[in-house]
Amino acid sequence: MPALFMRGGTSRGAFFYGPDLPDDIDLRDRVLLAVMGSPHPLQIDGLGGGHPLTSKVGIVSASDADDVDLDFTFAQLQPESTEVQTRANCGNMLAAVVPFAVEIGLIVPVEDLTTVTVRTLNTGLVAEIAVHTPSGPHGHRVVEFEGDTPIDGVNGTGSPISILFRDTAGSIASSLLPTGQRRDELSLPDGTAVEATLIDNGQPVALLRASDLGIEGTETPEALEANTSLTAAVEHLRLQAGELMGLGDVTDKSYPKMTLVSAPSPGAALTTRSFIPHTVHRSIGVLAALTVATAACMDDTVAAEMAQPGTGSARTLHIDHPSGSFPVELRLDGDTVTRSGLTRTARTLMAGSVFVPRSVWAGYESDSAVSPIDSVSPIDTIRAQPQGSNA
Repeated sequence: MPALFMRGGTSRGAFFYGPDLPDDIDLRDRVLLAVMGSPHPLQIDGLGGGHPLTSKVGIVSASDADDVDLDFTFAQLQPESTEVQTRANCGNMLAAVVPFAVEIGLIVPVEDLTTVTVRTLNTGLVAEIAVHTPSGPHGHRVVEFEGDTPIDGVNGTGSPISILFRDTAGSIASSLLPTGQRRDELSLPDGTAVEATLIDNGQPVALLRASDLGIEGTETPEALEANTSLTAAVEHLRLQAGELMGLGDVTDKSYPKMTLVSAPSPGAALTTRSFIPHTVHRSIGVLAALTVATAACMDDTVAAEMAQPGTGSARTLHIDHPSGSFPVELRLDGDTVTRSGLTRTARTLMAGSVFVPRSVWAGYESDSAVSPIDSVSPIDTIRAQPQGSNA
């Protein structure tokens, strides 16, 4: 099957043109599991990298909505699970959507800066994404991948991709504060009560004080994952948070993201360690960072008491994480976030065909001897030569 392998922000995965995948969801998910090599801890028989951050898929199509250009479905796979989750958002993979669409000819740039409206079908989240598209060596415009913009958690620098979000409150939960409160009470396994802020401004997040779980909040992800009593406590709290947020039984879900907060470094707004949910993020998710920044600006949240959120209606909050800091741009009316934005980078790593075992297609009728998908993909035009500036 034709595919591009891409990095978006601090994540990585396979991207597909939507019509190239089966309409049947069960079959589609079997295909994606085979592509990524799940279930296996190393995903050794697929493209997955043995970690949730490198076990992702993007599916992109032209949108039929009047005010939207592209539809994007994000699929989260886990190395050792057969579940394909498509309910949550991923702001990092979102950064690669427009570059992918330009690479395959789904979007044809006409200016040096191409702005595209993208709807994430997982939750209905809409974003305006701006990508640099200068004239290439053959006279047509290409995605500029190289540049001077660094993002913590990725080596080197790249061309900035600007993402401006619309109406992020209540992406999966019913509202920004699904319990109606800025602080709720959860219970540790021993019955001890701890306070949490349960909030969803693009990603369901449960914010807890790191000190309430007996840690500093600056430990490495490896140290936190090795602390089995901590990971058990976090999961115990996550199940409670899911119920309180109206998300039901989240045992097999990747949300809410459990984010432990502590005092920031100089110049930052807050320090975080984010469980996603059973491993610790090596940085922090885009929409989790946005949600944390939102909580930091709101009075009486768990985050607010230790945060340094700055002042004014327009602010940039730097959210510390294990790999550095994540800048989030907010515009506020009082302590209500009215607009939010951020900058990511992306890059096409490989273009070509990914092979799916015949057994995956068992029972699926097709006349094709090569692929069961009866469509002509725009990706066919770039199998031999991607269009981007890093080709």
